[in-house]
Amino acid sequence: MDWQLIWLFLQQGVASGLVTGSIYALLAVAIVIIFKTTDAPNFAAGELFMAAAYVALYLLVFLALPFIAVVPLSLGVAFIAAALFYRIVLQKIGSSAAVTVNVVIATLGLSFVLKGAVRKTGVGDVPRSFPSIFGNDTITIGQAVLTLQDIGILALAVVSMTIFFLFFNFTRTGRAMRAVGMNPKAAVLVGINLRRTRMLIWGLSGLLSSLAALLIAPKILMTADMGSVVILGFAAAIIGGFTSLPGAVLGGLIIGIAENLVGLFISSRAISVAPFVAIMLVLVLRPQGLLGGKVAVKKV
Repeated sequence: MDWQLIWLFLQQGVASGLVTGSIYALLAVAIVIIFKTTDAPNFAAGELFMAAAYVALYLLVFLALPFIAVVPLSLGVAFIAAALFYRIVLQKIGSSAAVTVNVVIATLGLSFVLKGAVRKTGVGDVPRSFPSIFGNDTITIGQAVLTLQDIGILALAVVSMTIFFLFFNFTRTGRAMRAVGMNPKAAVLVGINLRRTRMLIWGLSGLLSSLAALLIAPKILMTADMGSVVILGFAAAIIGGFTSLPGAVLGGLIIGIAENLVGLFISSRAISVAPFVAIMLVLVLRPQGLLGGKVAVKKV
C-alpha cells in the first residue's frame, strides 16, 4: 500500500467517521443525561431510537406528510413518550428499595414492549428503507467523498448538540437539571421540582434518540432490531466517561472514526470488534473514561 492510498484512506475514514460518530454521540448524550440523574443505564434507548424512526416512516410514507411536518411530530412523540414513561412508571418505583435495579428492569421492559409493538403494527414486519432527506449527490472534501446526506447528518448533529449544551449550561432549567444530577436532595432544598425536572430530562433523552434515528435512518436498512446500534452509544459513553457529556461526544466521534479506519485498513469484518477494543484499552488505561472525573467510592 503506497502513501497516497494511505492518505486517501485516512481522509475518507476520518470524514465518514465524523458522520457516523455524530450519531453515536447523540445517543451517548441521551444515555448519559439519564445516568447522571438516576444512576442507572437506560436500556430502552435503542428501542426509543427504533420506534421514533418507524413513527417518522409511517407519517412520511403511509400518511404522506411532508418532511417539515414529520420531523417535529416525530420528535414530539418521542419526547412525550419518554417523559410519560418516567411519570407513569419510574416515578412510582422511585421511592422503593433497590431503585437502580428497578429502573434497569423497567427500561428493559419498555424495550421489549416497543419492539413487540412495532412488529405487531405490520410496519416493522419486513425491512424498509427511509427516504433520503438531503439527497445523495456527492461532494469532495480534500480526497474524501461524502454525500449531501452525510453533510446534513453531521451539520444537524453538531447544531443539535451545541444547542443542547447551551441549554444545559446557560439556562435556568438546564442548571436545575445539572443540580439534580449532582445532588438531588440539595436541589430539592433550594426549590427545584425534582419530579418535573427528571421528567423533562427523560423527555429530552427521548428527543435526542429520535433525532439520531431520523438522521441515520436513510443510511441503514430499517428493521425492528435496528435499535441495537445503541450498543455503540453505550460504548461512546464508556470511552468518554459515563458522567461526562463532552466525553460522550468525544467517545462517539472516536468510535465512528475507529470503525471507518478499521474497515478501510484492515477488514470490514473487523468493524464490529473495533469499538470493544477501544473500550478495553480505555478501561485499562483510564477506567473513569477519557473525560470522566476521579473514581469515587460511595459509602453505604
